[in-house]
Amino acid sequence: MRALQMQRLDGPDGLTLVEIPEPEAAEQVLIDVVAAGVSFPDLLLSRGLYQMKPPLPFVPGVEVAGTVRAAPAGCEVKPGDRVMAFSFGLGGFAEVAAIAPEMVFRIPERWSFEAAAGVVMNYHTAHFALHRRGRVKAGETVVVHGAAGGVGTACVQVARGAGARVIAVVSDERKAEVARKAGAHEVLLSTGAWMGQVKEKTDGLGANVVVDPVGSDIFERSLKVLAPEGRLLVVGFAGGKIPEVAVNRLLLRNIDVVGVAWGGFLMHEPSLTRTIAKELEALAERGILDPVVGSVFPLEAGADALRELETRRATGKVVLRMRAG
Repeated sequence: MRALQMQRLDGPDGLTLVEIPEPEAAEQVLIDVVAAGVSFPDLLLSRGLYQMKPPLPFVPGVEVAGTVRAAPAGCEVKPGDRVMAFSFGLGGFAEVAAIAPEMVFRIPERWSFEAAAGVVMNYHTAHFALHRRGRVKAGETVVVHGAAGGVGTACVQVARGAGARVIAVVSDERKAEVARKAGAHEVLLSTGAWMGQVKEKTDGLGANVVVDPVGSDIFERSLKVLAPEGRLLVVGFAGGKIPEVAVNRLLLRNIDVVGVAWGGFLMHEPSLTRTIAKELEALAERGILDPVVGSVFPLEAGADALRELETRRATGKVVLRMRAG
């Protein structure tokens, strides 16, 4: 099969298109991959900066969508099913993937393979962040940073599904349009006076929840726009800098800084996956979830897909297309 293999840890340039043996199914679901999601962890892996450091060479990619070729007995999916899946063991940037049954889910009928390729990690992360970690309630105000990206658009839609008011924060007008398309009630520019605008739009109270996949200076500013008992959800550090906080500020203002690591938590409570999947399926049936697909690249252009993330030009979910589906 064709696959993109990381042969050097020097960023996107380290990817090489190769022919390698297909994986063996064993007790896993064997999937003929049609599309694969490109994520920020893939970019970090390409430079050896992620917490997981697989030995070279390896095939990156943890999100796929395709058709089941084979499944173990008793599995909820069967050969021929359209599925989306998440792999802890990498291997997604390839024409065939073998993935644990508990991380394979049927694709809603109206979604394309490209749309489904970015769902499992982003939407499960968004649901885990807002519900399990953020305790979001109907009527609360949720601010979402990076709201035009894959995780950001997912958080916008999951927050809306919870009955929250969603204020998106993005860096330019092009991304503002994507955030609106995702369903944000209001959109602010991070280059403007967004902090004051959040306070104005909440009658001076501030946001109940802030979702931060950016880090850097955004984190510090987000602390200042939280309402009393507000929660700042730390989802990632796409801005490149890991911020620090003076904990006395948390005490004085009665606010929380909450870590969000969906993948790591599944090691502790794997049953959570099915619970979240059912709740997301219900939102999809109501038409609330509508994955925003950004650029779609052929497999051989995987390096360009990673560069789009690296330069922060990406909107929606960046996807690799393996074959016609």
